[in-house]
Amino acid sequence: MWGCCDHVPGLTLHLISPRWFPFSFAFAPGFWLFLPFRSPLPLFVLLLGAVGFGFFIAVRASDVHASSSPIMGFIGNALYYSFHPMQLRAIIQWKVWHNPPHERNEKNETENQKLCFKFLDLTSRSFSAVIKELHPELLMPVCIFYLVLRGLDTVEDDTSIPLVTKEPILRDFKNYLTQEGWNFTGNRPEEKDRELLVQFNHVVTEFMNLKPEYQTIIKDITDRMGNGMADYAVKAESDDASVKTKEEYDLYCYYVAGLVGEGLTRLFVEAEFGNPALMKRPRLHKSMGLFLQKTNIIRDIREDFDDNRRFWPQEIWSKHVDNFEDLFKPEHLDAALNCSSEMVLDALEHAEECLFYLAGLREQSVFNFCAIPQSMAIATMELCFRNPDIFKKNIKITKGDACHLMHKSTQNLSVLCDSFREYTRKIHKKNTPKDPNFLKISIVCGQIEKFIETIFPTQTAEAAQRKVTGELTAAEAKRKEEDDQNKNDIWFMMGLMGVIVVIVAGLMIFAAWMMGARFDLAFKELTQGNFRPPKSIAHGEL
Repeated sequence: MWGCCDHVPGLTLHLISPRWFPFSFAFAPGFWLFLPFRSPLPLFVLLLGAVGFGFFIAVRASDVHASSSPIMGFIGNALYYSFHPMQLRAIIQWKVWHNPPHERNEKNETENQKLCFKFLDLTSRSFSAVIKELHPELLMPVCIFYLVLRGLDTVEDDTSIPLVTKEPILRDFKNYLTQEGWNFTGNRPEEKDRELLVQFNHVVTEFMNLKPEYQTIIKDITDRMGNGMADYAVKAESDDASVKTKEEYDLYCYYVAGLVGEGLTRLFVEAEFGNPALMKRPRLHKSMGLFLQKTNIIRDIREDFDDNRRFWPQEIWSKHVDNFEDLFKPEHLDAALNCSSEMVLDALEHAEECLFYLAGLREQSVFNFCAIPQSMAIATMELCFRNPDIFKKNIKITKGDACHLMHKSTQNLSVLCDSFREYTRKIHKKNTPKDPNFLKISIVCGQIEKFIETIFPTQTAEAAQRKVTGELTAAEAKRKEEDDQNKNDIWFMMGLMGVIVVIVAGLMIFAAWMMGARFDLAFKELTQGNFRPPKSIAHGEL
């Protein structure tokens, strides 16, 4: 949405089929009483039963445990969620109870429009979900806007395209949007979104079907972004492409994401879903884009380094290490963490203006569309803050945390501010006096909380009086009731599962007894301490 920010985990859930439920309980409880002490099989069966039990409550979440084997990946995820039930609960609640404000009506779509949404799914699973829930007035404009910029980005990212070819394409991309039938086949075969440009003629067709006002906005942003990318490509060809100063860093983030924020804001205001005053304060939509892009750059430091790309400004990292490569060396870990803290500090300075911007949105689906990535960004920022793993691998928040954040982000600004306050406090808690920017980080965290407090005060004179008397507000009483209900639901589910285990185990034991199982011998062996199966003894000649 706001640039290259595909960091939201996929939302596709795969619950195990109910037909497996009996087996998942039966594997262990039934057979362990009459087999255990005569073969090594029971321990394996017991373990298999535990895994089977985990299967029925687990979802396939590839971002938790990646594996080359789908089966092993599924087992890993099942075990993970068995020990993290609140994560699983958040996923199921989002999948079952999320009620989108608008739903895409495929019956009224042309084949060309369906193909555009197919490319939307292929190029961004995360943004695809929130775009499809937009108001019908903005559904196609935002979809086409995203695909146009994704196509532009695909040309810019492909290092196999020579500058003599790449530069004119980037600068003229806006003109191709009205050139019927235009497509591009010059990407290397392994380029991820190559197919989008190969069939870009479908995007061109839908672009020309948009309202003229929307076309003007999309063309203008495409023109400015394309020229910015071309300038950067020329610089990379003739000079060191790494970012030197914080001003260059902000400018790069603006071209990549800030312009997208401006374009979306103009679309929202044109559709009368945003306050026109948003256009009079460009710093607000600029901060929306920069906050997301800077989060990505902080999180992807290892991946970018492996691809020989450097987006952390030299003005920042040179304060902590002599060479950029030193950030990834164990002996410079403390300096690297201090450097990452300064990067987080730089990004957090945009948080207040992001919340200010969100207050100017008038339509629920538009609010959801903008709020979800922002809540993901502050959570990712907290995950990256003073986390040495960012220098070792690409990290991201769990699917359960993502679903919990999406649930809170799709309600209202007050609930979203609660999320910002929560993660800001976590960052403040992780802050250490050993960090050279300790004081600055503490101040910016305090400023974010103060800003939220000015919008949604946590305590008024009336609230203070109620606190003294022990009374609860209607909202507090409702929240307490919901918390109590949630606890009761968990205990009920655990009790129900226990009853099912007992019933199925009893049936299996009864079936084993009917088939001649000798439980008396099993218990006799147990009381004698014979936990291993008896060894076979060779007999001699009779």
